[in-house]
Amino acid sequence: MTERSAPPRRKRRWLVLFALTAALALVAGACTAGDGEAAGSYTDIINERGLTDEQVEAALKTYVPSGQWDEYVMFASGGHSGQVIAIGIPSMRILKNIAVFTPEPWQGWGYGNVEQMKVLEAGNVGDNQISWGDTHHPALSETNGDYDGQFLFINDKANARVAVIDLRDWETKQILKNPVSIVDHGGTMVTPNTEYVIEGGQYGNPLGWEYAPLEEYEAEYRGMVTFWKFDRDKGRIDESQSFALELPPYWQDLCDAGKNVSEGWVFCNSFNVELAKGKSVDGADFEAGVSAGENDYLHVINLRKAEELFKAGETIDVKGFPVIPLDKLIDAGVLYFIPEPKSPHGIDISPGGEYMVVSGKLDPHVTIYSFDKIQQAIADKNWVPDRYGVPVLDFDAVKEAQIEVGLGPLHTQFDDKGYAYTSIFLDSVVSRWSLGPPYKEGDEAWKLVGRIPIQYNVGHVAAAEGDTVSPDGNYLVSLNKWSIDRFLPPGPLLPQNLQLIDISKEPINPTVDVTGTDPNGMQLLYDMPMALGEPHYAQIIKADKLNPFEIYPEVGWDPATMQVDPEAPVPGNERVERDGNTVHVYMTAVRSRYTPDRVEVKKGDRVIWHITNIEQSLDATHGFALPGYNITLSLEPGETATFEFTANESGTFPFYCTEFCSALHLEMAGYFLVQP
Repeated sequence: MTERSAPPRRKRRWLVLFALTAALALVAGACTAGDGEAAGSYTDIINERGLTDEQVEAALKTYVPSGQWDEYVMFASGGHSGQVIAIGIPSMRILKNIAVFTPEPWQGWGYGNVEQMKVLEAGNVGDNQISWGDTHHPALSETNGDYDGQFLFINDKANARVAVIDLRDWETKQILKNPVSIVDHGGTMVTPNTEYVIEGGQYGNPLGWEYAPLEEYEAEYRGMVTFWKFDRDKGRIDESQSFALELPPYWQDLCDAGKNVSEGWVFCNSFNVELAKGKSVDGADFEAGVSAGENDYLHVINLRKAEELFKAGETIDVKGFPVIPLDKLIDAGVLYFIPEPKSPHGIDISPGGEYMVVSGKLDPHVTIYSFDKIQQAIADKNWVPDRYGVPVLDFDAVKEAQIEVGLGPLHTQFDDKGYAYTSIFLDSVVSRWSLGPPYKEGDEAWKLVGRIPIQYNVGHVAAAEGDTVSPDGNYLVSLNKWSIDRFLPPGPLLPQNLQLIDISKEPINPTVDVTGTDPNGMQLLYDMPMALGEPHYAQIIKADKLNPFEIYPEVGWDPATMQVDPEAPVPGNERVERDGNTVHVYMTAVRSRYTPDRVEVKKGDRVIWHITNIEQSLDATHGFALPGYNITLSLEPGETATFEFTANESGTFPFYCTEFCSALHLEMAGYFLVQP
């Protein structure tokens, strides 16, 4: 980030404060006579549009002038698009749609590039090509529990896959298919130093998703959580050092890693402790069967002990992947359960790691557990085993507090002032409540202090650095589900909606009637319709922690290896070479030409085509499209790429640059000739 492009944060905040003060003065008619003309123009606009002081304030807080950068970047899952969406905050401008599990033609992702195709094909399920994903939970890499801006991880719920994105160029480098499970949900939170990427399962399956009748559910079906070992130096998950845990066939849900005092432990909630099997088997459908009981189980996992079992070889083999059996987890003291409100959909760890916060969708409370009390209950063996022999810790012994926050609580985030924020699905609000010691003491602890209406049914919430050991506060984004008449309906399929909320202030009056609509210091700033899939979850990082390339470091840079390819075409070595029925094309691209711009082969030839964009100017991207062969590439400055195909269609095929790169952009073309 350069000083000319992005003023320091302190200066940016001062400028925003100054602009806000001046604008509100205008609204109040406090301008001097010398500024009367300007004041009139502003006030005329405000009056004509019927804007309130609060609306003008909200607009100014989100306004980022052209040429200045946002203070934060939010990485949101793209849901059914299979991608990740990067959004600037507070402007709420979309910066990039990062291609992950789904082919994306503008970036050429999945349309011929050999290395990209290898990444995508690694996520196939057996012989079945998987060309879409359902991304849910992005996670930024961490150092000492803080986001470090180096990598981003994302899961695909639909096919139990995880992906690694390098934030030097914001491109996907690795996709792995979980061999133990066919579907996941609880990915991809990381441990505080990104030693492991955590992938929780979802629906029970026989390990390796082999066939077993549902009548044998209790005996043959299992749950899982996988710990993918991350090699930071290589920027890849090391599958050889990764392992999974066999769990009872409760439906594991979200996971979060302990931090600070609880580092080395992992917490995953679950539902379907009832072991419901569906209507065709036992007469109760899943909706009723899964919610029939009074509680589900929070999974408490000693990761360090699990790692010791893995290294000692105490595993079974499932499709070539090591899995630690359930009985060994129990015997070694790796796995414990805690009763939690039924149908939970969130487990969130306080910044210091002292508290585990769980929300049950069918309970109006958040339940807070104490890590110290959990450890004491384990030491005291204050438990009874479940049907599989897993110790279930005494609820009252480990509970720290319960706070009534509203109907349908889901997910919680934290700020820098000792407050937590929980999304409330049914009431359509975000509730703000205070943590206990060491954050708040005495009467200020464990107290609901305010709620802000959301106008939608809210799912996840994301606060600025809200999953770290040092949250920023300032902003919170509500990631909403059901839309209700706040935008022009684009047909029956309505957009998802994100709402930006200012949480920088202390509660105005924590003693007001919090069942009303007083936001208590929280202010809705912006509504953003999202038409790129369904964002489920997001994480928000300070923009100055990111250090992306503006151009690749050297000409001939291979994004797959993040180094120069010694075989990359460069000026002077462009050529077409034939080796039997294989033709190699070595091409360079520069404004406004390809060299060579004529390539001729014979029908049936295998073509291996190498292209380097030799530009070194900012944003001098070139595209390459080959009609008829489903080839499209995006070549950023300095990048080299290779694609392969069989020339199985004879004819004349013009190729051209797809990025408007210069005044002579239309002249940047050539011919691919295939002799019959």
